Amino acid sequence: MQRIRLRYTKRGRLRFTSHRDFQRAFERALRRAEVPMAYSAGFTPHPKVSYANAAPTGTGSEAEYLEIALTEARDPEQLRLLLDESMPAGLDVVESVEARTSGLADRLTASVWELRLDGVDPAEADRAVAVFNAAEAVEVQRMTKNGVRTFDARPAVAHLESTNGTETHSTQADRPTDQPCAILRLVVRHVTPAVRPDDVLSGLRAVADLAPPVPAAVTRLAQGLFDEETGTVTDPLAPDREAATAPTEAENAAAATAPA
Repeated sequence: MQRIRLRYTKRGRLRFTSHRDFQRAFERALRRAEVPMAYSAGFTPHPKVSYANAAPTGTGSEAEYLEIALTEARDPEQLRLLLDESMPAGLDVVESVEARTSGLADRLTASVWELRLDGVDPAEADRAVAVFNAAEAVEVQRMTKNGVRTFDARPAVAHLESTNGTETHSTQADRPTDQPCAILRLVVRHVTPAVRPDDVLSGLRAVADLAPPVPAAVTRLAQGLFDEETGTVTDPLAPDREAATAPTEAENAAAATAPA
């Protein structure tokens, strides 16, 4: 059985696609592309697809991940092209590697987010970010199925900065425009309870009275393993690429015994 890991996006209006909607679209794409999927056992077999840490509905993303299991080996890049052609524009399959290591979900420990705050003065965003970063605790509230829950959002935010109006938007961010506005970049650890970008905005409102006049345009730029030393988020597919190019034990043994 071959396992393939894919990175896909949610762009433009497709950011409003729910995770359930994406699952349906992806399973249709698997059928159109005639992918030799492995299926689960039981009375209602379903394709073996493992989704990892999907972004909230309404947010754009350049870094969503999933893994599929195949009954027959396929070239990862050819498979990517077939699936991408079968998906709606905006839900784009942009990367594919053969899974050669374990624990993809364990390597998704943080996300890099960009928040575009239209109508907010960059200087005001600068001030709010400084207040947030200086706070020891930032309590926010979220409505859950069990009622309102209060929690501290501050420990999950590893990094928060304002671009201070030096650019209009990143090339990957959703809702592009040529008008400068406040743009925030943040790195959020994946903790329990999960801290989402809207929780950080609630925290900025609570501690610094920052209230954007229109909803923020939120885009996940990356997710992966958080490096505590550098404060960066690493590519979760890199270990699989490295394993694909590393020489096998048999190749090493052959090289060691080869005549000079």
